[in-house]
Amino acid sequence: MRRLLPLLVLVVALAGCFGGGDDDRDDGTSSGGGADAATLGFPGTATKNTTRVETSDPAEAAAAIARAVHPGTRPEAVVLADEKDWRSALTASVLAGSPLRAPVLLTDGAAMPDATRAALESLRPTGSPDAGGAQVVRVGDVPRPEGLKASDVTAPTPEEAARAMDTFASNAADRPSRTVIVTTSERPEIAMAAAGWAARSSSPILFATRDALPEATRLAVTAHSRPRIYLLGGEDVLGKAVEKALAKLGRVTRVAGTDATTTSIAAARLRDGAAGWAVDDPGHGLVFASAGAPLAAVAAAPLSNTGSYGPLLVLPADGTLPAELRDYLLDIQPGYRESPVRGVYNHGWIVGDRTQVPLATQSSIDDLLEISPVSSK
Repeated sequence: MRRLLPLLVLVVALAGCFGGGDDDRDDGTSSGGGADAATLGFPGTATKNTTRVETSDPAEAAAAIARAVHPGTRPEAVVLADEKDWRSALTASVLAGSPLRAPVLLTDGAAMPDATRAALESLRPTGSPDAGGAQVVRVGDVPRPEGLKASDVTAPTPEEAARAMDTFASNAADRPSRTVIVTTSERPEIAMAAAGWAARSSSPILFATRDALPEATRLAVTAHSRPRIYLLGGEDVLGKAVEKALAKLGRVTRVAGTDATTTSIAAARLRDGAAGWAVDDPGHGLVFASAGAPLAAVAAAPLSNTGSYGPLLVLPADGTLPAELRDYLLDIQPGYRESPVRGVYNHGWIVGDRTQVPLATQSSIDDLLEISPVSSK
């Protein structure tokens, strides 16, 4: 295993702590999450080809990423979503796409975490013309920041909330999208891959159960006038009846694997015009998070629509690197024949502390992202 390189420069200073401090033991322990705000540094641990957002706290991760995406600029709007409601928070990822490009910050119900408050004060959103001048989009029962103009997106059920978010996004874009993502409301680890995908493609996230298409989802899809429908999840989480019901509303493409990891790989590989990631060759950004931390996908959504644009790849809940993901990274590993400076490069963001993604996994990912010589024989 390659020795991790110490980070010499703290790229973004934030309020709160993301760990990475003095303990580099590869024993699954972590100093990340919840330490003294004055000592926060981001990222905590970096390697040649990876950058880690080292915290297990989703609100801290979202704040760090929002400020990394806007290091010296002011977004037009930010989103406030409740970390206790993963479904509504997940649907808010679409607002990280065009036209709003609004980072998602997380609250603890009606309470505003210190990291979220500090990020909001630093970002100082200017107000989005596409959102009626709103500086903050409130998703659900979250705090209303004083002195900032807010728009509210609320509904009594997750399916209706997803439809309300879709309507809000369509109004902001001045038209409904030609693509929608329908995923499971019951298995967050499967649905995670939709967050970055929605941010990159500006496709709304809608929900179904294993055996039924909710009426709110049917109405939402109908409003898009026979769109391309991406069904994210296998038949074990979104059954044939759901696919059949959706087929009456538009062209359905199922994107699935056997688990959260392989489903996220299927989404990353998908080639379907501008809607698919089509990441099946070298030269890309990638985002990694644990299946045990579904809100990390929401926090990381802006990384899929800025910088090196990349899909979310879901690690197992124990943070290990399964063979299927190792093989995928080998498939897209950069190579060179004459000089590495003429090559293309992959970079990985790792969202989560060492209890979620061990250092051994980060080191392995770093190896697999490294540009390597290619034999001419």
